[in-house]
Amino acid sequence: MKVGIIGASGYTGEALVKLLLGHPKAELAAVTSRANAGRALAAVIPAVRGSDRGLVFSASDAAALASGDIPLFFLALPHGAAAEYARVLVAAGKRVIDLSADFRIADLGTYERYYGKHHAPELLASARYVLPELTAPSWKAEAKIAAAPGCYPTSILVPLVPLLSGGIVSREHIVANSFSGVSGAGRKLEEAYLFVERAESAKAYGLTKHRHLPEIEEQLALHSGSATVIQFNPHLAPMRYGIATTITVPAAPGASVEALYASWKGAYASSPFVQVLPSGETPDTASVAGTNRVDISAVHDPRTGNFVLTSALDNIVKGAAGQAVQIMNLWCGFGETAGLR
Repeated sequence: MKVGIIGASGYTGEALVKLLLGHPKAELAAVTSRANAGRALAAVIPAVRGSDRGLVFSASDAAALASGDIPLFFLALPHGAAAEYARVLVAAGKRVIDLSADFRIADLGTYERYYGKHHAPELLASARYVLPELTAPSWKAEAKIAAAPGCYPTSILVPLVPLLSGGIVSREHIVANSFSGVSGAGRKLEEAYLFVERAESAKAYGLTKHRHLPEIEEQLALHSGSATVIQFNPHLAPMRYGIATTITVPAAPGASVEALYASWKGAYASSPFVQVLPSGETPDTASVAGTNRVDISAVHDPRTGNFVLTSALDNIVKGAAGQAVQIMNLWCGFGETAGLR
């Protein structure tokens, strides 16, 4: 099946290129970039030399792409721009997997409080938020647009949702501290992201109103049946790739760590990309780098009565490009792990 990537020169776009060039069921047929239009793919992404199929970047012309024979497109674009492309592609009957925030939040008012004006609000009803391990399979028949989750939300929702749904943890006083590699900010030239500014330096940012917060809380409410407010504290870490998250949450009365693990193992028994580690063995970003995996673990602190949940993933793979390919695999009837191992 032919697929295209709109916005293929950023970190996420580059990861998508590499995954799709090696995919057994997909043929990467178009890559776009306004800045690199006319340049050979291998000249912009030298890592794919010899396997680039002679692809050349084209201009990001939505109408031209919509009129072609490619049935599915990945949008690796900033929020706002993605919605404008989605409008044209969906009208032409194309499937769209969006890696921006434009279709992650179902409530328009919430989206606009965090991101500003939405450029295709009429498409929200036909979009589905798809975290493959948690979203009900009915999305495959309902969606015209599949919204791939953010990296921080994936690291929080995977460990937390089954426990909230199963009554293993309290809904109150949930605190999530997350550390992200610098690639999460995208490929851009800003002083804050220069090597000498970030090396040997870590700091919190976006406290109380990070843009991923409404996505996290909307999905927690959707999956657990009740509004859930969390304290989310993101940090920028001196590493290129990875998300490490630690969630502190009160244990429900009588809940044990054994019950917690039983909940996880029941929820993820058939999930090839979730690895449940033994209690006390905390996940490491180095162990998940370059994979589409989420590693999770938990301990109980009898002194505070809290469970401490930990997770790790590659922010560009499971947090973006790999998850999008996983969504494509499910949507198109391919094996879920195709091209991801």
